[in-house]
Amino acid sequence: MGSLSTAVDLEQVAYFLVTGASRGIGATMAIETARKFKPGSVVVLLARSASGLESTRSTIQSVNPHITVITSSVDLASASKELLNEILDKSLAGRTATESPFRLAFIIHNVGTIGNVTRKAIDLDERTSWEEYFGTNVFNVAVLNSCFLRKFEAVPRKLVVNITSKACLTPFPSMTYYCAGKAAREMYFRVLADEEAGTNLTVLNYSPGPVDTEMTVEIQGQSHSAGIREYFQGLRDTTTILTTEQTTAKFLHVIQTGTYKSGDHIDYYDE
Repeated sequence: MGSLSTAVDLEQVAYFLVTGASRGIGATMAIETARKFKPGSVVVLLARSASGLESTRSTIQSVNPHITVITSSVDLASASKELLNEILDKSLAGRTATESPFRLAFIIHNVGTIGNVTRKAIDLDERTSWEEYFGTNVFNVAVLNSCFLRKFEAVPRKLVVNITSKACLTPFPSMTYYCAGKAAREMYFRVLADEEAGTNLTVLNYSPGPVDTEMTVEIQGQSHSAGIREYFQGLRDTTTILTTEQTTAKFLHVIQTGTYKSGDHIDYYDE
């Protein structure tokens, strides 16, 4: 693990950005993490749904009224580097990151789509569909991450979290796009962690486990694989599917105790 601990103290003045923050895991992580920040902190929520973002924003303001919460309705599939930089600049209200009081710059890359689960890998022959999927789930995640780290280079501590999945390690029938996208995305973050080892940047690949979200409902309803449909049905029937609150509590425990090394893949079910 080296001399640098990966444990992060959240009770300080932070700049915190969450993608896919309008619902599900992203919304709960945004709310529960922002609860801990000190006055002067800035929270930026990105997603497509303006109404979902507003709901997350108002909940954060109710649990921590002493911080600034900014929302930006943006389609991360097509957002340019210029637009992403503009969102960051606006959230800083004309200041540069070096003029800011932030002790921690923290980003959660939660945005993610499942892709077409009605077709087998052998049938996925449309290049535009592949480009669109990777645009949202890989390409623009990397671009936003670069913009973020460049902008907050001077902040003493940086934490980058990639919401990953067991699907980046294990093939799941019907989930070709998702498995391929998660694998590419996690490898990007592992290389980043390796290149920045020994700096003030910590990278975590957090796999939240099977969670009761709209995404898992979609997989259960539309997957061409009977086994996959039955798996999620079984989790719901036995109420062993996780809540967003359960996985967020584990996530907060992981980042605050720092029992991993930068770049690691940590699953909800890991000890």
